[in-house]
Amino acid sequence: MADTTMPSLTLEPEKEEAAAAAAVAQAPEPAPVLSLDPNSEAMLSAAQKKEVEPVVVDDSMLTEDEKRQVDEFSKKIDITDSNLVLQYGSAAQKSVSSFSESALGKVRTKDLGAVGQDLTELVVELKGFGEEDKKGFGLFKKTRSKLEVMKTQYAKAETNVEKIAQNLENHQIVLMKDIAMFDQMYELNLKYYKELTMYIIAGKKRLAEVRATTLEELRKKAESTGKAEDAQAYNDMVQMCERFEKKLHDLELTRIISVQMGPQIRLLQNNDTLMVEKIQSSLVNTIPLWKSQMVLSLGLEHSRQATAAQAAVTETTNELLKKNADMLKMGTIATAREAERSIVDIETLQHTNEQLISTLDEVLNIQRDGAAKRRAAEVELGRIEGELKQKLMELHR
Repeated sequence: MADTTMPSLTLEPEKEEAAAAAAVAQAPEPAPVLSLDPNSEAMLSAAQKKEVEPVVVDDSMLTEDEKRQVDEFSKKIDITDSNLVLQYGSAAQKSVSSFSESALGKVRTKDLGAVGQDLTELVVELKGFGEEDKKGFGLFKKTRSKLEVMKTQYAKAETNVEKIAQNLENHQIVLMKDIAMFDQMYELNLKYYKELTMYIIAGKKRLAEVRATTLEELRKKAESTGKAEDAQAYNDMVQMCERFEKKLHDLELTRIISVQMGPQIRLLQNNDTLMVEKIQSSLVNTIPLWKSQMVLSLGLEHSRQATAAQAAVTETTNELLKKNADMLKMGTIATAREAERSIVDIETLQHTNEQLISTLDEVLNIQRDGAAKRRAAEVELGRIEGELKQKLMELHR
């Protein structure tokens, strides 16, 4: 089986687009974004505010095999071929673009409303479970009625618990599949990142070589012959180098997108893992506890009825009040705990916003640097043209 994570370079991107599209189509459906440890988020945000050393894209980040592949590939690059320059690295670019769009389209909040509704209904059932029936005549009649009510409530609550457990198990299966598929997404994105890096390094190497040899030879020839066609050939080569440099700049922008996708994928995967852990805790701890409490309440009611006939009305009343107070306390505490739970921490939103602003700033700086370089090149071209005109005028004196 071929290694799909191994990067490869090509000057014929059309042949790779179909394979890349198939890989993107198999990308997993991301799960909802949940909050991670807020303390870690705060530490990460503080660290990002510190000055960092810029990353230089060169062959130091490649293995020996990748360096050899880049060296061989750079020799095949023909900067004078306009179609080649136009299509250079486009297969990897389109793969990253399709990959990002597919991931963005699949990232949506999971439908947990049904589970939330079941949990709310269960809280109501637990709060009302075992409450005394106020209708009826006589102490024993009310007691018998309450026992029947509790049995009915128990059956209903048990059904709700089983329904919630089934829903949680279904969501757990989906999330576990997503976690496994996120690993595949990460490896696929890593392949795209490596390919773009190798395209950029190979292109820069070839561009530097052309400028140091072919372009320099054309410049010297134009200066020595003074012919207009030689000057034009030199100018044409300068323009070709500029166009190829802009193409490499576009590849660098796409590479940054791929770089950002890596931690985003891991963040989604970590969030899914946390959700699976919470669901697992509910299945093995919370739900069994609910069932035990309901059975305990029913058993306590049977015991209370066995002693109610022999106890005084006052004692029975006191026991009922104590039991109701305990039930109210348990229900109120459980409700308060559920109400105080957060879905998304503010630190997560702050971190996301800071990341977005930082990304926009970096892209703006890159664009400004590119514009400045092109303006400098325009000034240099004007000077070259002036020298050429001056030289032509000198020939006719």
